[in-house]
Amino acid sequence: MAEGRWPTIPQLLSRSIRRHGKHVALRMPQLKGRRFSFREVTYRELWDLSGKLAVWLSAQGVEQGDRVAIIAKPSVGWAVAFLAIQRLGAVAVPLDAGLRPAEVARILQEAEVKMLFAAPGRYEELLPLAEEIPSLGEVVSVEAMPGALSLWELLPEEAEAAPDVPLDPEALALLMYTSGTTGDAKGVMLCHRNITSNVEGILEAIQVGPEDRVVSIVPWYHIYGLTVLLALLAAGATVSYTDDYRNLIEVARRCGVTILVGVPKLYHALWRRLEENFQSSLLRRLLFRFAPRLLGKFIKKNLLTPGFRFFVSGGAALAAEVGIGFRRLGLGMIEGYGLTETSPVLTFSKPFTRRAGTVGRPLKGVEIRIQGPDADGYGEVLVRGPNVMLGYYRNPKRTAEVFTEDGWLRTGDLGRLDPSGHLFLAGRKKNVIVLESGKNVYPEEVEWELSLIPEVEEVLVYERKKGGIPVVAAMIYPNWEELGRQGIKEEAAALELIWERIKEAQKNLATFKRIKSKEDVKLVDKPFEKSTKQEIKRYLYVKKS
Repeated sequence: MAEGRWPTIPQLLSRSIRRHGKHVALRMPQLKGRRFSFREVTYRELWDLSGKLAVWLSAQGVEQGDRVAIIAKPSVGWAVAFLAIQRLGAVAVPLDAGLRPAEVARILQEAEVKMLFAAPGRYEELLPLAEEIPSLGEVVSVEAMPGALSLWELLPEEAEAAPDVPLDPEALALLMYTSGTTGDAKGVMLCHRNITSNVEGILEAIQVGPEDRVVSIVPWYHIYGLTVLLALLAAGATVSYTDDYRNLIEVARRCGVTILVGVPKLYHALWRRLEENFQSSLLRRLLFRFAPRLLGKFIKKNLLTPGFRFFVSGGAALAAEVGIGFRRLGLGMIEGYGLTETSPVLTFSKPFTRRAGTVGRPLKGVEIRIQGPDADGYGEVLVRGPNVMLGYYRNPKRTAEVFTEDGWLRTGDLGRLDPSGHLFLAGRKKNVIVLESGKNVYPEEVEWELSLIPEVEEVLVYERKKGGIPVVAAMIYPNWEELGRQGIKEEAAALELIWERIKEAQKNLATFKRIKSKEDVKLVDKPFEKSTKQEIKRYLYVKKS
């Protein structure tokens, strides 16, 4: 592919159809009671089904540039709908499966969505929107259900040629709505070039092929999950999705997993379980210390599969010690960094990198620079490349604010580059706590240390003003189950114990980063409200001046 000329999404996937037509593209686990089954679809079947649906959509008046939304968890139906939308030259609007009806209505209205594909469980509550939103035509269920218009009923029995729509790589392909932890929802406009350049960059950085069986827990309505899905399909791999954390290891084993795609929350929890297991046995403690790779082989054989290759982590920051720990065991861990606005991947680390804490080097075609670095080299990460968005939908003011005059995207993240081009991140620019001394404290670093305390369920570290002077403070939702095992039921006693644990945990932090007083610790009575990526919505709890 010549530099500067990228394929469209259908062109990218049509290559896989030609090369891997009979190979299984999607293998979706289904658990009924304790019985596992799988719904499989080959590359050729996926292409043919999407072509049939594209014929139906065209007959309903869906044209190039029209917006078509999908609100459902990943499924074969989801993939068929997405690919049909792309083959028509329409614009896919993937929506979080858990969005409330009012939020869905606002987005459908703003984007002037013409058609909505919905999960069976959302169909009835969203059906009235067809009467309320002028642009919206049909609401279609992605799976069969009684009394609903189902995607599977719409496919013509006789194969018809899918509309042959000439597509421009610069044309809008996706409208991704994201609010993250700020509450300020934005429609991110991504063209075909944005996505396919990122897919090709990913496949240059990570070796994936038809022999790989990939299990992902990242939903396709997040750009991380969707772009990784498209990259895996472009490589001819077999992809499985599950959101069943409880049975994840069982699903992975039954799928013969070679690659597991997840988020830091999963790997942090998995690492804690492994550490507890190591500490419960003298033999395992000794193996972890002196022969970690032998222990890793045991884990592969008994928890994963002998052919397991590596984990992929993205969507948030992975604690450095977790990445180091998995790699010591001989279990590769690839860390990625990116934003919805960058389609999303900017960097990937190597599975067995020895640079602790790095998120890797930029993908091919991606440029990174650090603006206004401090004495330690940390400043705002600026990026540019073929994967950077067209802009925010109908929001030219916000678009102008996020780009520099010379065309670099401001990420809002603080980081530094080492001499070999590896990126190290510190945290979000807007979250940083600037102390009276001028030193910076990154809440994410402190939160990780406090999250290791067994009596702490959730933690949010923030800047508190004390006599007008900024100090490090924390809100904590206690682990009442663990406290109950210790006979503690009252908040005052819980705070006393947690404060003692905090003082111990903070020994891993530089003195200036520590919480100095019990007065700066507040217990909250319910879990923090989170975004769909399971990040705490800081704006609900912290008002920065």
